[in-house]
Amino acid sequence: MIYHDWITVLHQLREKRQSCVLITVLSEDGSVPRDSGSKMVVTPQQSYLTIGGGQLEFQCIAQARAMLQSGASAPHTEDYSLGARLGQCCGGKTTLLFEPLLQNQPEILLFGAGHVGQALVNLLSTLPCHIRWIDSRPDQFTQVPPGVVTLQPEDPLDCVAQAAPDSYFIIMTHHHPLDFDLCEAVLKRGDFRYAGVIGSQTKSQRFRYRLAGKGAQADRLARLRCPIGLPDVKGKLPAEIAVAIAGEIISVYQQHLT
Repeated sequence: MIYHDWITVLHQLREKRQSCVLITVLSEDGSVPRDSGSKMVVTPQQSYLTIGGGQLEFQCIAQARAMLQSGASAPHTEDYSLGARLGQCCGGKTTLLFEPLLQNQPEILLFGAGHVGQALVNLLSTLPCHIRWIDSRPDQFTQVPPGVVTLQPEDPLDCVAQAAPDSYFIIMTHHHPLDFDLCEAVLKRGDFRYAGVIGSQTKSQRFRYRLAGKGAQADRLARLRCPIGLPDVKGKLPAEIAVAIAGEIISVYQQHLT
């Protein structure tokens, strides 16, 4: 690989809105695996390029992933002694710079693994987002796309309570009362980026009337998308409904790209 390959890697990760840590060799003293200026890029799942391999690289990858998991945003430098600390035969010393490059990815909670849920999760899994697919029936998860986390909680409302701020909530369970309870819990939080419930105009009117009667704030009700999906995308097939919903999700998160 040529020296500037790291620029291409960062560009590709940025297009995917994938957070990463850029590791740079700042200085060298004595015998070290790579020269100053050498770089590698670490994501939660992969690493690109190298700063020399061995225990040094192993520990740096672990540290970078810990930074990503914690959401650390400040650059950090650290000194490494390749002999005493890492047991590498080089024996020199090096200083490394860790630069977190964080990208916002939508956190999507999809409640329901019926026909529409299965069609929708296949579409959403191709987008740069984190998906939690939730259904109390484990046998519904027959085909789970890579990267999708499945959950079978005793009480799906717990997932609403534990969700991160600015999450996207897609509600399409097999039970209308559960849809309502989930919807009420999401509106009570108020910090959702997107909240959509599958259903007809009649279901929408009933839900809105009941939610208002239970104290749901008017501005939050106005943000509720029910019927869910782009209205101009017609059709009742699972794939058609899924396309309409995925299109709506994309239109919302593109408004909030940073």
